[in-house]
Order: sequence, then C-alpha cells, then structure tokens
Amino acid sequence: MDIIIADISHSIYAEQICTTIENAAKIRGTGIAKRKPEYVISKMKEGNAVIALENGKFAGFCYIESWSHGKFVANSGLIVHPDYRGKGLSKKIKQKIFDHSRTKFPNAKIFSITTGLAVMKLNSNLGYKPVTFSELTTDQTFWNGCKTCVNYDVLQRTSQQMCLCTGMLYDPTTEKNNQPKKKIREKTFTRLKSIKQHLFLKKEKK
Repeated sequence: MDIIIADISHSIYAEQICTTIENAAKIRGTGIAKRKPEYVISKMKEGNAVIALENGKFAGFCYIESWSHGKFVANSGLIVHPDYRGKGLSKKIKQKIFDHSRTKFPNAKIFSITTGLAVMKLNSNLGYKPVTFSELTTDQTFWNGCKTCVNYDVLQRTSQQMCLCTGMLYDPTTEKNNQPKKKIREKTFTRLKSIKQHLFLKKEKK
C-alpha cells in the first residue's frame, strides 16, 4: 500500500473519490458535504492532498483546505474505499495528511467538524480537542461548503453556532507551550526510575 502526496497525475481517480464519498454519506445517513471532481483535482494540483493506492487501485483519500489567510487549515474528505475498510488505513491516511499539514502550514490551527466517531478518535489521538464552533474559522467560504450537507438547516437555525457535527481543533501554540512541561515530566520520571533501580540494587546486595 502506497500513501503519497497526490499530484495532477492522480486526477484519473477524482470521479471515483467523489462517488465513494457520496456513497458513504448515503450508507451512514449522516451529513457529508459533496465534492466535485474538479475541486478534488485542484487540491491535487496544489499538492494539498494525500492518496492511498494499492497496485494502482484507489484505496483512500484526504485533502487540505486553507482558511482565514492560512490561520486555519482543515483535513477534509477523508475516505477509504469499501474494499479496504477495517484495516486501519484511515488512521495511516489521517496521520499522513496531518503531518503534511504541519509541514505546509506550521503555524496554522488544524480543525475538523465531523459526525463520525471513528474520525473523532483519530483526531483525538493526533492532539485535537473538542471545541465550540466559535473557535473555528469565521471564513464564510468554509461554512458555505456545508450547504450540500443534509443537516445544513440545523446549522442555519443556530446561526452557525452548532450542528450535528462536533468541532475539533489542534492548536500548535498549545503544543509548544506544553513542550517544556513534557520534558520536565520525562526528566523527573527518568530520575525517579534511576533512584528506584539504585534502591533495588542496594536491597539485593543486603
């Protein structure tokens, strides 16, 4: 299985990607915004997409969207072909697109809105935290993308403050602020472990 940064040569899979996303939405009966092949291809051209292939066969996909002049990015359209589900592929794709997002947009906050429990778990493992919609991008272009979702009326009735989706956010500044604390915990743990081993050896000699 190859999980790589997509480019224009992968545009031959665009139609299949969109169909797979649409079919998944119908099966789940939940809201997934529809994508058009042209849009998917534009992400490939920009180098803002990840595709999974096995011997040239489409297996999975995800892409990056940038909002509010690069202050926010979203990893959207995560999909795995039915033939490859249940094998942990979505986790690998999610990790790949997350790492790619951190490389291309190192200072951006990465956010997600989803109704899928599996995606929530993947996000949580990557460091995302549940947040209110008010903490996400205010770029109206992003929210306009929800118009094709079956739950869009809920978003409208709440003035874009809430919907059936859960908002999640990864903030790189939080990670930086927590880094020293993490190092301190690691040093403390190493020191305590050393003391424990010393006491154990001392006891053994007696």
